[in-house]
Amino acid sequence: MNKNLATLYHIAEQDTRVIIGLMSGTSLDGLDIALTKIQGSGSNTRLELLAFESLEYSSAFRDEIRSVFSKETVYTEMLCAMNAKIGIAHAELVNKTLKKWKLKPEQINLIASHGQTVFHAPLGSPPPEGFTNSTLQIGDGDHIAMNTRIITISDFRQKHVAAGGEGAPLVIYGDYLLFGHSTENRVLLNIGGISNLTFLPAGRQVAGVFATDVGSGNTLMNQYMQAALSKPFDKDGELAADGEVNVALLAALFKHPFFEKVSPKTTGPELFNLSYLEGAQLQSGTTDLGNADVMATLSMFTARCIADTILQLSENYGELSLYVSGGGYLNKTLMNNLKTLLPGVAIDNTSVLGMNPEAKEAVLFALLANETVAGSPIEFPETSGAPAVCFGKVSFPD
Repeated sequence: MNKNLATLYHIAEQDTRVIIGLMSGTSLDGLDIALTKIQGSGSNTRLELLAFESLEYSSAFRDEIRSVFSKETVYTEMLCAMNAKIGIAHAELVNKTLKKWKLKPEQINLIASHGQTVFHAPLGSPPPEGFTNSTLQIGDGDHIAMNTRIITISDFRQKHVAAGGEGAPLVIYGDYLLFGHSTENRVLLNIGGISNLTFLPAGRQVAGVFATDVGSGNTLMNQYMQAALSKPFDKDGELAADGEVNVALLAALFKHPFFEKVSPKTTGPELFNLSYLEGAQLQSGTTDLGNADVMATLSMFTARCIADTILQLSENYGELSLYVSGGGYLNKTLMNNLKTLLPGVAIDNTSVLGMNPEAKEAVLFALLANETVAGSPIEFPETSGAPAVCFGKVSFPD
């Protein structure tokens, strides 16, 4: 047997695995690195978050990613080069973090790398004639494996698309295994660049479980702050708090077929971007709106995207508990908007469930890698939008 396959087989046979999860989202702010210890698999999974780091990209590196990110036209040479460069950069960040944690590569069984999404084209965004829905994440796994000397599992979303899914969201698999509850109807909400949620009905049964994108998260707010004020984001939602929600602009932002679709559904910055905002401002006659009022409206837009879906769930299932993760939970104005829109819903962040809300997505990719090597596909109902597959491509360090 090939020695790499023998090593992977040995890892799969172990009762406990040490896996690093890597996540870089559409906010393009940096790389989340989660060190996990995972025992068992499937319904017997026990996961412990041992350490977590969130490392910012340099502004130059962020600009290089933006040159190929969510655009109709890119230079293929640059796209090809960034596939390798992101992989190498992520490997360097992992190596730097391992030194900080005083760990050697041989103490890590696997790296689970989400990669950097550069384009997401779900079924709701009609592809060119003769093509199907698709998604693309770059940051080559072979470069990560070669530069860290750790077996790497990457490119998770392609299998989801190949099996008939939309490529997103993938959190349903980990959320179901880690956070289901016997008596509580739970909503696990992640507010990253895009907002997505997983609904877990009480009883830990797969029937009724589903995950869906609900609309914009931080992406429109961040893009506007960068374009208008040369700031990466609105810290604590301070600028939004100083403004007033413009009702006409808010209504125009919701005039898109995405909001008429039934969940589960998916979207991305290919839809929710500055062009989308500019179109809504033209339509509503609000092109002269001040920065604070624009940000207040965008914050309420994100909150409404989330609340509308949760209110529908509440109508069908009654009392819900909402647990929030992702960078958006740090935005005080956004969270206050959510609490105003959802007065009957208990809202907290995932720390009360024992999960660092900033680390959750990176952790869940570590869990997906664990299922790929040691578990088996989870059979969710067709209405969940979650095909029963194992995810990722395996890259060996030699």
